[in-house]
Amino acid sequence: MGAAEEAVVSAFMSAWGDGTQAEPDVDTILSMFTEDAVWQLWVPGGPTLRGRDAIRADIRRQLGFATHMRCGPFAVVSNDRQVFTERLDRFTSQGVQIDHHLVAVFDISDDGRIAAWREYFDPEDVNRQLRVAGANAAPKDGRSS
Repeated sequence: MGAAEEAVVSAFMSAWGDGTQAEPDVDTILSMFTEDAVWQLWVPGGPTLRGRDAIRADIRRQLGFATHMRCGPFAVVSNDRQVFTERLDRFTSQGVQIDHHLVAVFDISDDGRIAAWREYFDPEDVNRQLRVAGANAAPKDGRSS
Protein backbone atom coordinates (compact mmCIF):
# COMPACT_ATOMS: atom_id res chain seq x y z
CA MET A 1 0.00 0.00 0.00
CA GLY A 2 1.39 3.42 -0.98
CA ALA A 3 4.29 2.27 -3.17
CA ALA A 4 3.15 4.39 -6.15
CA GLU A 5 2.67 7.41 -3.88
CA GLU A 6 6.12 6.92 -2.38
CA ALA A 7 7.62 6.78 -5.89
CA VAL A 8 6.04 10.17 -6.67
CA VAL A 9 7.52 11.74 -3.54
CA SER A 10 10.91 10.10 -4.10
CA ALA A 11 11.10 11.53 -7.64
CA PHE A 12 9.95 14.90 -6.28
CA MET A 13 12.70 14.97 -3.64
CA SER A 14 15.30 13.95 -6.24
CA ALA A 15 14.25 16.85 -8.49
CA TRP A 16 15.36 19.26 -5.76
CA GLY A 17 18.93 18.07 -6.30
CA ASP A 18 21.69 15.96 -4.87
CA GLY A 19 23.59 18.87 -3.34
CA THR A 20 25.99 19.34 -6.26
CA GLN A 21 24.02 21.45 -8.73
CA ALA A 22 23.25 25.07 -7.88
CA GLU A 23 19.52 24.93 -8.63
CA PRO A 24 16.77 22.31 -8.50
CA ASP A 25 14.85 21.22 -11.59
CA VAL A 26 12.00 23.67 -11.08
CA ASP A 27 10.04 22.63 -14.19
CA THR A 28 10.05 18.99 -13.10
CA ILE A 29 9.09 19.95 -9.56
CA LEU A 30 6.15 22.04 -10.77
CA SER A 31 4.95 19.33 -13.16
CA MET A 32 4.54 17.02 -10.17
CA PHE A 33 1.89 19.27 -8.57
CA THR A 34 -1.80 19.47 -9.39
CA GLU A 35 -2.79 22.87 -10.82
CA ASP A 36 -4.48 23.81 -7.53
CA ALA A 37 -1.87 22.29 -5.20
CA VAL A 38 -1.40 23.69 -1.71
CA TRP A 39 2.00 24.03 -0.04
CA GLN A 40 2.18 25.03 3.61
CA LEU A 41 5.80 26.11 3.94
CA TRP A 42 6.01 25.30 7.62
CA VAL A 43 3.60 24.17 10.27
CA PRO A 44 2.61 25.81 12.50
CA GLY A 45 2.36 29.39 11.39
CA GLY A 46 3.98 29.43 7.98
CA PRO A 47 2.42 30.83 4.84
CA THR A 48 0.23 28.66 2.63
CA LEU A 49 0.73 28.83 -1.14
CA ARG A 50 -2.06 27.88 -3.54
CA GLY A 51 -1.50 26.84 -7.14
CA ARG A 52 1.55 26.21 -9.30
CA ASP A 53 2.19 29.90 -10.02
CA ALA A 54 2.45 30.72 -6.32
CA ILE A 55 4.65 27.67 -5.73
CA ARG A 56 6.92 28.64 -8.65
CA ALA A 57 7.25 32.18 -7.26
CA ASP A 58 8.23 30.92 -3.84
CA ILE A 59 10.77 28.44 -5.18
CA ARG A 60 12.33 31.34 -7.12
CA ARG A 61 12.31 33.44 -3.93
CA GLN A 62 14.07 30.65 -2.06
CA LEU A 63 16.69 30.35 -4.80
CA GLY A 64 17.63 33.94 -3.98
CA PHE A 65 19.18 32.75 -0.72
CA ALA A 66 19.54 28.96 -0.96
CA THR A 67 21.41 26.79 -3.46
CA HIS A 68 22.88 23.29 -3.72
CA MET A 69 19.83 21.64 -2.21
CA ARG A 70 19.39 18.02 -1.23
CA CYS A 71 16.30 16.38 0.27
CA GLY A 72 17.56 13.50 2.39
CA PRO A 73 14.86 11.18 3.68
CA PHE A 74 15.48 9.01 6.75
CA ALA A 75 12.07 7.43 6.92
CA VAL A 76 9.12 7.21 4.55
CA VAL A 77 5.68 5.93 5.54
CA SER A 78 2.63 5.91 3.29
CA ASN A 79 -0.87 4.79 2.61
CA ASP A 80 -2.84 5.00 -0.63
CA ARG A 81 -3.29 8.82 -0.35
CA GLN A 82 -0.45 10.24 1.76
CA VAL A 83 3.29 10.01 2.15
CA PHE A 84 5.06 11.04 5.36
CA THR A 85 8.80 11.75 5.23
CA GLU A 86 11.31 12.42 7.96
CA ARG A 87 14.23 14.21 6.36
CA LEU A 88 17.52 15.97 6.78
CA ASP A 89 17.66 18.48 3.96
CA ARG A 90 20.86 20.34 3.17
CA PHE A 91 21.39 23.56 1.30
CA THR A 92 23.87 26.42 1.11
CA SER A 93 22.88 29.91 2.21
CA GLN A 94 25.26 32.86 2.52
CA GLY A 95 28.14 30.43 2.00
CA VAL A 96 27.01 28.28 4.94
CA GLN A 97 25.86 24.67 4.72
CA ILE A 98 22.55 24.38 6.54
CA ASP A 99 21.24 21.08 7.91
CA HIS A 100 17.47 21.34 8.03
CA HIS A 101 15.57 18.65 9.96
CA LEU A 102 11.88 18.29 9.15
CA VAL A 103 8.87 16.09 8.65
CA ALA A 104 6.74 16.54 5.53
CA VAL A 105 3.35 15.17 4.61
CA PHE A 106 2.29 14.89 0.98
CA ASP A 107 -1.28 14.27 -0.21
CA ILE A 108 -1.28 12.50 -3.57
CA SER A 109 -4.12 12.94 -6.07
CA ASP A 110 -5.78 10.17 -8.07
CA ASP A 111 -3.63 11.09 -11.09
CA GLY A 112 -0.37 10.65 -9.13
CA ARG A 113 0.44 14.31 -8.52
CA ILE A 114 1.05 16.19 -5.30
CA ALA A 115 -2.16 17.92 -4.23
CA ALA A 116 -0.89 19.18 -0.87
CA TRP A 117 2.48 19.44 0.87
CA ARG A 118 2.92 20.38 4.52
CA GLU A 119 6.31 20.75 6.18
CA TYR A 120 6.69 20.57 9.95
CA PHE A 121 9.84 22.17 11.36
CA ASP A 122 11.28 25.01 13.41
CA PRO A 123 12.23 27.82 10.99
CA GLU A 124 14.34 29.43 13.71
CA ASP A 125 16.77 26.49 13.47
CA VAL A 126 17.95 27.72 10.05
CA ASN A 127 18.37 31.26 11.37
CA ARG A 128 20.37 29.95 14.35
CA GLN A 129 22.75 28.10 12.04
CA LEU A 130 23.31 31.24 9.98
CA ARG A 131 23.94 33.34 13.10
CA VAL A 132 26.39 30.81 14.55
CA ALA A 133 28.29 30.61 11.26
CA GLY A 134 28.43 34.40 11.08
CA ALA A 135 29.66 34.69 14.66
CA ASN A 136 32.37 32.11 14.02
CA ALA A 137 33.51 33.75 10.78
CA ALA A 138 35.21 36.78 12.35
CA PRO A 139 36.71 37.50 15.76
CA LYS A 140 34.46 39.64 17.95
CA ASP A 141 37.16 42.29 18.41
CA GLY A 142 37.46 42.82 14.66
CA ARG A 143 41.07 41.62 14.46
CA SER A 144 42.06 38.81 12.15
CA SER A 145 43.60 35.75 13.71
